[in-house]
Amino acid sequence: MKIAIIGAGYVGLVTGACFSEFGFDVTCIDKEPEKISRLNANDIPIFEPGLDSLVAKNVADGRLHFTTELAQTVGEADVVFIAVGTPSRRGEDTADMAFVHAAAADIARALNGFTVIVTKSTVPVGTARVLETIILEANPDADFEIASNPEFLREGCAVTDFLTPDRVVIGTEAVRAQEKLSALYQPLSQRNIPIVFTSLESAEVIKYAANAYLAMRIGFVNELSDFCDAVGADISTVANGMGLDHRIGLHYLQPGPGFGGSCFPKDTRALAQTAKAAGTPTRIIEAVIKSNEDRKNSLAQRVISRSGGSIEGKRFGILGVAFKADTDDMREAPALTVIPALQEAGATIIAYDPVAQSTAAPMFENVEWAEDAYSLAKDCDGVIVLTEWNAFRGLDLNRLAENMKTPIMFDFRNIYAGHDIVNTAFIYHSVGRADIIGQGGKN
Repeated sequence: MKIAIIGAGYVGLVTGACFSEFGFDVTCIDKEPEKISRLNANDIPIFEPGLDSLVAKNVADGRLHFTTELAQTVGEADVVFIAVGTPSRRGEDTADMAFVHAAAADIARALNGFTVIVTKSTVPVGTARVLETIILEANPDADFEIASNPEFLREGCAVTDFLTPDRVVIGTEAVRAQEKLSALYQPLSQRNIPIVFTSLESAEVIKYAANAYLAMRIGFVNELSDFCDAVGADISTVANGMGLDHRIGLHYLQPGPGFGGSCFPKDTRALAQTAKAAGTPTRIIEAVIKSNEDRKNSLAQRVISRSGGSIEGKRFGILGVAFKADTDDMREAPALTVIPALQEAGATIIAYDPVAQSTAAPMFENVEWAEDAYSLAKDCDGVIVLTEWNAFRGLDLNRLAENMKTPIMFDFRNIYAGHDIVNTAFIYHSVGRADIIGQGGKN
């Protein structure tokens, strides 16, 4: 079975690499020649653990290919996945479907024999029906069936999520499409991973609903951490006590600087707008969106208030700028809000990120970039943890503090415990937990 994937970005590339790992012949298509050239040279344009070796292996084995030529590839394919971007429309909260619609029209003109056309991109409910109309208008004689197969890939864990998912969701009402997609996912169904077949509309809603619910949990625990700050409770203990209830679970109950990335912000906004258009507003999700923006905007003020009320002329080091660990994705990262706000309050900023530095640097003005965490700390009046990189968990905190002008840490990821801090010189502020004043680095 031959697979064509339109779009060699994050979702398309991971999907293509993993299907080729299942043994299928896969070609990823992208309009950007530079991207295709890099992929053909085994230069992966995104950071995703395990992806580079998976791509290299399957390219070497002759199962994974990259091209800019859509027509021939689609004409030879049994299944075509649409995995192009659906960013928020400029100045609006609705998803911009221009790339998806254009891909459908291009596919229609290239079809040759029966083909299953699958939306992998995150799309508003009703999109599959629209694509069916676009394809028939462009090619009335086309022999095809439509399906929706949303992705549930966490950045930083995407390869694992594809190869060992909790479930696979497939929306289709066509027998031939179901047969083809059942065969594609047989390596997973043989391992008793649930394959959920449902309607087109239900599959499209499942994706948005899952992301919105997880975003809601993040928003909830962040607000709860503020409450814990106010009443003297410990958010780590509270979240653990909640999460041990099997009805709740521990996932997505870690407080932080707010969610970002390519999915949660745009998907919550798109769901809220789609629900409004359907006459069924999602008040909870609307509140989550506002809460998350408020969270990001509040962080600089926390630094200011706990630095004596002014940071004019002070120097702060930012540990991590990617929106989360194990990715170089800067889309809607909290750093994009926090750093300019600190600068506007008069602070000088130096930053370090072990992976996202080159991606992030052009996005900021007047930010110095350090080679490592220790050089970052030199002469700083405070360090701020914004990304939970594992490399930061093992830092020599005494060495870090010794380099600083004033050893103050704002740990907005709660990556350290009290016993990590107590024997250091740090004045330590986290979220939803009591401040700690270290004992000066004495054992």
